Amino acid sequence: MLRNTYSDRLFLVLILVVLCIVPGSAQVITSMEDITGGTFKEPHSQKEITGLPAFRRIAVVSHPVPESNIRIEVWLPAKNWNGRFLGTGNGGGAGSISYGALVSGLRRGFAVANTDMGTSPGAHLLYDSPEKWKDFGYRATHEMTVVAKKFIREYYGKEPLYSYFQGCSTGGQQALSEAQRYPEDYDGILAGAPANNRTHLHAMFLWCHALCNEDPSLMFTKEQLQKITETVIRRNAGKDGGASTDNFLTDPRMAVADVNEFSSFLSAKQVEIVGKILNGPVNPVTGERIYCPFPPGSEDKPSGLEYFQGKSAVEGLLYPFIWAFGKEFDYRKFDFDRDMAKVDSMLAPILNANNPDLLPLKKRNGKIIMYTGTCDPIVPFQDAVNYYERVAEKVGSLEETQDFFRYFIIPGMNHCGGGPGVNDFGQSFPTPPNLDREQDVLTLLMDWVERNEAPERMIATRYKDGTVEMQRPVYPYPDFPRYKGGDPAKSRNYERATHPRGIVPVPAGKYLK
Repeated sequence: MLRNTYSDRLFLVLILVVLCIVPGSAQVITSMEDITGGTFKEPHSQKEITGLPAFRRIAVVSHPVPESNIRIEVWLPAKNWNGRFLGTGNGGGAGSISYGALVSGLRRGFAVANTDMGTSPGAHLLYDSPEKWKDFGYRATHEMTVVAKKFIREYYGKEPLYSYFQGCSTGGQQALSEAQRYPEDYDGILAGAPANNRTHLHAMFLWCHALCNEDPSLMFTKEQLQKITETVIRRNAGKDGGASTDNFLTDPRMAVADVNEFSSFLSAKQVEIVGKILNGPVNPVTGERIYCPFPPGSEDKPSGLEYFQGKSAVEGLLYPFIWAFGKEFDYRKFDFDRDMAKVDSMLAPILNANNPDLLPLKKRNGKIIMYTGTCDPIVPFQDAVNYYERVAEKVGSLEETQDFFRYFIIPGMNHCGGGPGVNDFGQSFPTPPNLDREQDVLTLLMDWVERNEAPERMIATRYKDGTVEMQRPVYPYPDFPRYKGGDPAKSRNYERATHPRGIVPVPAGKYLK
């Protein structure tokens, strides 16, 4: 039976109980409060969130080892709990609670949790902190999950009917790490733009930053980046399943990009740099591919080359190298042969979630939906294609893989959302109101887990000023939408078409660990 209030005595009992939630781990409740007025003010911030249902907020600091300092928040609806638990992911180097994720889950009726992944006050400051690297890589998410389920049992007097996880980018890494390391934690997992090949993804960031900064006079202007993208789109739009009027690519794997076409607005040296960037990072000694390049057609996006070549990229994207080499790390001296090997030796076993063996999750009837955008330069969709194909190889076939794991590639979506194409299907925070089943990926995942109704398509939308500007169906890989004619903004004018599998650059085996 739902407990609406806690006595002081029960509060003290719970403090003692929480110390034993995770074997070998110590937790301390730092705050426990009932939010009844519909408004919550974020700690350490002036931001107020309004229009909330009544809920119990529990804030915990977890110490699985003495060096750890993992902050966790659990929000429990006081009324109309849907009987389910939703674990939510973070982003970037984390370091703070993602309140948007908590709010979204709460409004949908979930008991919901989030963690700062133990990296506060900032991932770039955690040199010489190997235990906190483990927290970021996998331990904090599992701690959050176990802690949240304990409080759910205490508050409602019963277990959640089903447990789900939802996250994008770093949250996608958390999702796949949970699927690989702790398959018993969740019944359904939603993994967006997963940064699961972490050390090699950051090698791509460093590759782009270093190339763009070899000579500051050669940095690309906004206008040049726009012309690169326009040239790629002009050559390929309408040839990959999309409409010829699209300003994005539906399947960039089908695109042809000839860097010589850029010579009319780039210098010869800039053309050479673009060629290396579009090829992706390679080992200079062995020639082995380290990671895939980012997708053609995304060069001018806010999170693309303009960001990679700027100074903010060093702090925002290069923290794994600071962990490996110390606070004095100088990207200009990085050796993609020798130093990459050191990074992988130290961090790949901790940070990377590249294991294709998801059979333990499959055997317990767990489900995964993964999605990526074709216009995402931060976490290129090609790496997710590689991972999905490796899972299919491990499982035995595409058909057997699709029994529990489906992957959707979203035309024109940027990193986790946004972008020139369709970019909203219920994955964003806050979730648009009044979505039907096909427009809400979390509902599709729940129906798959609870009713065995596998998702055959989603309707993805682009909104403008709160109204629908464009919609398009998306299908499980390797299927894509194909334009039939008529208004390209209407989803009814597309049909399902199967594209070739794979056809993306594959890194060497040692860079897939």
